[in-house]
Amino acid sequence: MLIAPNAAGTAHAVSVNQPTIEDPDGYHRLIGGSVELGETHRDAVLREVGEELGATVNRLTYLGVVENIFRMNGRLGHEIVFLYTGRLDPEPAPDGAALIETDGSVVPVVWRPFDDAEAGLPLYPANAASWLRQTP
Repeated sequence: MLIAPNAAGTAHAVSVNQPTIEDPDGYHRLIGGSVELGETHRDAVLREVGEELGATVNRLTYLGVVENIFRMNGRLGHEIVFLYTGRLDPEPAPDGAALIETDGSVVPVVWRPFDDAEAGLPLYPANAASWLRQTP
């Protein structure tokens, strides 16, 4: 997954996901997706950004690994997330940006402030929060 700061270093791009039982107003998620068989986690980030946003990543830098244990609509989930930072080219628009999932669904993309006390929606993976403070 990618922490993708804007040029000013004040916010990072996140997807805005549909409500769940646990998050009835929806939630934010870092950009990126799953590693495919035979693919490195680095290549997965680059591929996912290209497929979903039609963008490339400049200055891709590996940060570390976070383990994410969560519930989504009552079901237990567990993922190992390889976390990167890098600048999107082009950057998503300030308003009306979206990414396209592999199933064709369109998911809004917004700029979430790094100082996210007022963000309103939770950010997942939640364990990535400590990395956000080190990014801009």
